[in-house]
Amino acid sequence: MLPPDRVQATAGGEPVPVVDTVHRAIARSPLLLRPVLALFAVVFLPWLLAPICVYRGVRTKMASLYVAAFGMWTFCVVDLDRAPASSASGNSGRVQLGWWLAMMATPFAVAAVANVRPLSRWFVPCRTVAWALLWSFPVGFLVIQAWWQHAEFGVIAVWVIAAALIGWRAAKGSQEARMFGPDGVLAAYSGDAAPPPPPAPAHPTGPRPASAGRRPTGPIPRTGPGGSAGPAGPAGHSPAQYGTRAQGVAQVFADRSARKRQPAEAERPEPPITPEDALAELDAMVGLGPVKEQVHSIAVSIEAARRRAEAGFGADKPMRHFVFLGPPGTGKTTVARVIGKIFYSFGLLESPDVVEAQRSDLVGEYLGATAIKTNELIDSALGRVLFIDEAYSLVNEGDGQSDRFGAEAVQTLLKRAEDDRENLIIILAGYQKQTESFLATNPGLASRFATRIRFPTYSTDELFSLAELQLHGKQELLAPDARPTLWRMLEEIGRRRTTDELGNGRFVRTLLEKAGQARDVRVMSEGGDPRAEDLLTIASADMARAFGELTSRLRGYEETPTLESAIAELDELVGLEPVKQQVRSIAAQLRVARLRDRQGLASQPPVRHFVFTGPPGTGKTTVARILGHIFAALGLLVRPEVVEAHRADLVGDHLGSTALKTNRLVDSALGGVLFIDEAYSLHNEGYSGGDAFGSEAVQTLLKRAEDDRDRLVIVLAGYTGDMDRFLRSNPGLASRFGTRVAFPSYTARDLTRIAVLQAEQAGDAFELEALHALDQIFAHAERAGRIDELGNGRFARSLFERACACRDVRVVRLGEGATAADLTTLTADDVRGAYAELAV
Repeated sequence: MLPPDRVQATAGGEPVPVVDTVHRAIARSPLLLRPVLALFAVVFLPWLLAPICVYRGVRTKMASLYVAAFGMWTFCVVDLDRAPASSASGNSGRVQLGWWLAMMATPFAVAAVANVRPLSRWFVPCRTVAWALLWSFPVGFLVIQAWWQHAEFGVIAVWVIAAALIGWRAAKGSQEARMFGPDGVLAAYSGDAAPPPPPAPAHPTGPRPASAGRRPTGPIPRTGPGGSAGPAGPAGHSPAQYGTRAQGVAQVFADRSARKRQPAEAERPEPPITPEDALAELDAMVGLGPVKEQVHSIAVSIEAARRRAEAGFGADKPMRHFVFLGPPGTGKTTVARVIGKIFYSFGLLESPDVVEAQRSDLVGEYLGATAIKTNELIDSALGRVLFIDEAYSLVNEGDGQSDRFGAEAVQTLLKRAEDDRENLIIILAGYQKQTESFLATNPGLASRFATRIRFPTYSTDELFSLAELQLHGKQELLAPDARPTLWRMLEEIGRRRTTDELGNGRFVRTLLEKAGQARDVRVMSEGGDPRAEDLLTIASADMARAFGELTSRLRGYEETPTLESAIAELDELVGLEPVKQQVRSIAAQLRVARLRDRQGLASQPPVRHFVFTGPPGTGKTTVARILGHIFAALGLLVRPEVVEAHRADLVGDHLGSTALKTNRLVDSALGGVLFIDEAYSLHNEGYSGGDAFGSEAVQTLLKRAEDDRDRLVIVLAGYTGDMDRFLRSNPGLASRFGTRVAFPSYTARDLTRIAVLQAEQAGDAFELEALHALDQIFAHAERAGRIDELGNGRFARSLFERACACRDVRVVRLGEGATAADLTTLTADDVRGAYAELAV
């Protein structure tokens, strides 16, 4: 059955005066004369009859022939100058006869296709012909006029466009047949013959009879004037604010569900649940203190509404929709089940079940199908709780394109959330930041989903309690050495702040499952007949293997360095004695602050941000990496990583983009060290009107340095004079970056030691004369005051690398007779040749 706007054609119902007069005249004529008169009408009367048939929607085959003849005559008139001539000599500038006839026959071919079922049932055939010719023939006219030598292209273009339009109408008709057909979900509104009955109320207006374990409900449905349900929802929102597609389909589903689902639901037995049972299940959960408190307050408000109703005071049903915010694995689905049981125990829901869904359960494959799919999902959840996980994925505006499918799902969801709010609870769940951004995309979301419950990250104690509960439930055991191992692992992920990334409670479950698999492999590979105790006991090695497998995917999750190893790495550096002394002092302050915190004593917050000043090549990046190791060893950083950056990594192409770029850089360094080399370039006094881009980067950096000081170390590095001017450019820089580490230039002896260490690490060695040559070169550079200009340690490294290249050129002449000593020894000539190549 077709929707109302498709059933307005006159197939014999309403009279069409002119057309009916012509047809009656043909019908009254002698039998042998009828074909002649019909042909006459088609050939000579389409100018009159075709527009009337299209306007009135006449569904007869003759109407399609009129429209086809109208198109044929239009073509003949418009392209008359291109019609084939009667003689071959007169065909210059004219279309070949075959293609001309094909063009004239095309309207009648379209008319034949338009009258094929089921297309002729979905759309008025003569209108299909009219649309096909209206879109295709102008293209054919233009091609034939402009390119008459190749008229076949115009004819083919007409065929392609007409076929595309007929195909589109066929697809559209098929889609609407699914909705409005006899078995379609909108069959109730497909015509005037079957008007929809008024929706049955979701609940009687009085309290429901109490069943075993259930309290009678007192709140009654909201009604409009006269006691009937008003058109607006309980909050007074008009359905007109939603899209037309969502309004119509949602209303039909609401009516249909009210008619059909109650008999089926009545047959289902209702489990006895009391509010105390549901709240006891909530209290038995590990952690989630703020969540429990909020859910308890909701139960109290429902009980208060019930007592007001029992006392005879009218009250609305205390129904509401929720938003669950928090990281994964924190029990959002479990709490949703508890809420369903609470509302069910008060008689506000017909079932304590929870229907879980994601984006794929709401969004269809094409526009229009999404409203159907969303309504089918809501229809299945009426009387229950609908839990939509990762709800923010419904609005996915990637690459600047709006998500029309997701927007259609949201509009339908809002409509049904308002219309069925007394028979449905919807819970939107997801990460806090993404979900809050999603709620801000549509004002209706924030107003209809006003109750927000925030789920905190599990602490180490709570994760360990979860592990013990799961082990007890599976009747498994931990070996004596496995318990402290498990505690250290959970403490480690808490210290590194990777609990949310790993999945909180899900991580504990997965960890124990993989540890159990490792235990099974270990026990069964030992051979023999294992004892029952061995099959149930998880050892420390099993736990370590499972933990390593789960954390290997995390960026920067390598072995945490110790403070001793970090200090030893510092001591191995050549020279830099003032720097080493200052870094040891910083490490001592950090260590003492941690000891004071453990004993509950007040302490100054540890220094987090530094300024490294000095010439290039003096080991500033290396010392920043060692500082990262020290902070990580003391538990002040998640990972000992150093993210290196320059001005180009912070400054954008236009104002506004700099803040975004700087924030992305800081986000990538969270948990580690952000090392900004040549930081003074962020303040460039050479720009006329000031360096607006650099100032924006500095302001963003200062804010993040303060906001994220507990999980980030920032090091600003550069030349001494330039850094002094940079720090004076903004008072906030000097206050937040108060610890300065000055790096001295290397001496000639330091540079020789650096070159020797470089050779040892590469498996090479300098001969004695080569060492003397190194001393002479570096001493000359020191006397000339050029060590800073040459790059300090970088100069020593470059000289060693060039010397190796000279050695290789020399040794290759020896061919196969070269010994191991020849291949690894650097001579004085190699060093002098390298110095000459550097042209210093």
